[in-house]
Amino acid sequence: MLININAAKCVGIDAMPVTVEVDITKGIGIHLVGLADVAVKESLLRTVTALQALDFHIPGKKIVINLAPADMHKNGSGYDLPIALGIIAASGQKELPGLGRYLIMGELGLDGSVRPVQGALPYAELAIKQGLEGCILPRRSAMETVEYRQHTRIYGVGDIPEVLRILEESGPAEDLLVWNSTEYRERLCTMRQSGGAYGDNRMDFAEIIGQEGAKRGAEIAVAGGHNLIMVGPPGSGKSSLAKAMAGILPPMTLEESLETSKIYSISGACGPVAGLMRLRPFRAPHYSASLPAIIGGGGGDSILPGEVSLAHNGVLFLDEFTQMPKSVIEALRGPIEDRCVTISRLRSKISYPASFMLVAACNPCPCGYYGEGDRCTCTVGQRVGYLSKLSGPILDRIDIHLWMHPVETGKLVNRVRGESSATVAARVLQAREIQKERFRGTGISTNSGMDSRMLEKFCPLDDRCKELMEKLIRRQGLSARAFSRIIKVARTIADLGGYAAIRPESLAEAAGYRFLDRQDIGQ
Repeated sequence: MLININAAKCVGIDAMPVTVEVDITKGIGIHLVGLADVAVKESLLRTVTALQALDFHIPGKKIVINLAPADMHKNGSGYDLPIALGIIAASGQKELPGLGRYLIMGELGLDGSVRPVQGALPYAELAIKQGLEGCILPRRSAMETVEYRQHTRIYGVGDIPEVLRILEESGPAEDLLVWNSTEYRERLCTMRQSGGAYGDNRMDFAEIIGQEGAKRGAEIAVAGGHNLIMVGPPGSGKSSLAKAMAGILPPMTLEESLETSKIYSISGACGPVAGLMRLRPFRAPHYSASLPAIIGGGGGDSILPGEVSLAHNGVLFLDEFTQMPKSVIEALRGPIEDRCVTISRLRSKISYPASFMLVAACNPCPCGYYGEGDRCTCTVGQRVGYLSKLSGPILDRIDIHLWMHPVETGKLVNRVRGESSATVAARVLQAREIQKERFRGTGISTNSGMDSRMLEKFCPLDDRCKELMEKLIRRQGLSARAFSRIIKVARTIADLGGYAAIRPESLAEAAGYRFLDRQDIGQ
């Protein structure tokens, strides 16, 4: 008897349909075909043991399990549950009339329990596109999909008997819908009490003493989605300012939330939340992170997103930027420019979105104290060599350069507090709304995403501004990319000030944030 079960495989941030075919005929042995990797092949032993633990028998016949289409590699442990249900149905031990109406994925424990799998959000989307009645997923994985309650039925299950109760259709199974579960209500209550955030360590701008110039630059960066680098001695507040920047980011739109949540879903990094992510991600990997960890990678078809994709629609904070391997720093050039990353292997090629705001921080020299009186003990060669990791192409892609000095003693002792994050966030949101209206229908939402044609259309310069830019280019030796970055930052400064056109003072302030372009830096 041939049984078909709907399953799926994640390719990038989307899911592709996979049909698990189970046939039991005369013969002997269990045969798994369909380009399955080691994890899928091992599922046979897990599945057989789980079924026996629940008093199901394994027929002494030839069991053929095919994962179609056969020319697409299958990986992961999520096919355990479909295979087990196929054996139960094909052997006639249970009548499962609802088997073909759901997309089913889940890993099995040896006792018949169902364990979480990655990619619940893409699976739910695929079930809706295919017109299926719903999904049956492990309860913890199904928590990610509660936003789809208006579009399809998502069941969250804990073991095989619960799955059978749904598929036998002998009685109501509404209590197994994920939004009716006790776990979902508990998580929802916890989220409301914590404001929807878990482990949120974002600082308030008011907690950062002094550094008014740096805070102004950070506000401009967030308002326009600009990349930023902070250079300064240890203890000047670089990490604190980066954490505070995460607190003034505007809320994500539904489209941004869905796309970011799908990336976290397939990487298994969603955490203890119910539904889509609401806070913009703030990723801060260690400077020793490898190239695959930052860009993404993996073997065969198991290509997972890296930090540049996990920071999509949020902030990627790279502390001790000059301590990172030069190959990793240079690899950031593509994602910064293209807003996506493509990872190629011999048999596969996967693209992930990577539209993030880069916030980098580093010391000005190996000892960390260049520019602070006579505290620096480094030679000129050491200082130049230290900053030489920041190549011209990388600096061209960073819009705002901030040099941060230690806080003045008087301000530090008296704890003079500045504006709160709420006040700054309100100005940022207002500037973002201006940009949203400006770029409606263009596919971008911030000034940092403008190309050359958009610069001509949205950032015209009057005669005074053109004259000023000519002087700046001659004086600082700016590249064409640096020139366009200054225009974009000036447009953001004008938006924060509520000006319809770019002013000379906006250009002058924007040009002041590009000191690393100078050839004599560190000398």
